[in-house]
Amino acid sequence: MTLRTIALVGMDGSGKTTQAHRLADELAAAGVPAVYRRNAGGRHWVGRVAVRLGRRDAEDLIGRRAMLVVESVLRWLAILRTLLRRAFTGGVVVMDRYAVCQYASLRARGARPAAERRARLAYRFFPRPDVTFLLTVDPEVAQRRIDARGYDHESMAYLRAAAEAYRSLPEYPTFVVIDANGTPDEVSAALHAELRRLSAPAAHRSGGLLLAGAATLAAMATVGYQFAELL
Repeated sequence: MTLRTIALVGMDGSGKTTQAHRLADELAAAGVPAVYRRNAGGRHWVGRVAVRLGRRDAEDLIGRRAMLVVESVLRWLAILRTLLRRAFTGGVVVMDRYAVCQYASLRARGARPAAERRARLAYRFFPRPDVTFLLTVDPEVAQRRIDARGYDHESMAYLRAAAEAYRSLPEYPTFVVIDANGTPDEVSAALHAELRRLSAPAAHRSGGLLLAGAATLAAMATVGYQFAELL
């Protein structure tokens, strides 16, 4: 198996953006041509605008159903852009969020099943990543991280629903689950360990794109990264 597309997914506050940035940077430093791509749905950006306008969050500004539509469309366009860039540039793409994030968002926010069916029809043209890492985190930990960002807030009820939403997806058995409750260094080490494990068969057959830098990745220091979520 040659890993060319790697997706990091999970509930808000799980550290997807932090870890996706780190993974892409560390692979590139190890000699693997890797880039970071963000497939955001715009919810955090709209949330920032809402706060500046005196509203509580994105849904308070434009409504729950409207925000879900906007999120679905923007994420679809972001994924399309990511895949088009991948087709032209090659190398390894580390994706911050993917289609399953939209399905989980719809479930966690109480959308009707028909909304998810429509989303799946729209997203069905996108290929499944070579590996999808699901970063799992306790809702209490996720809420503390979100509040520390200072520009949005999620209720405990929603965070628990989001955790359950990912577990309920039909794609869940294909995910590589990573415990993201630890420090950024600990989570990063777990991701690299899984990548080495997944790359090992490919190394035996064809030289192993990712395994070639495994020793470097295992020894790399993680100083200089800020633990933050952007979008």
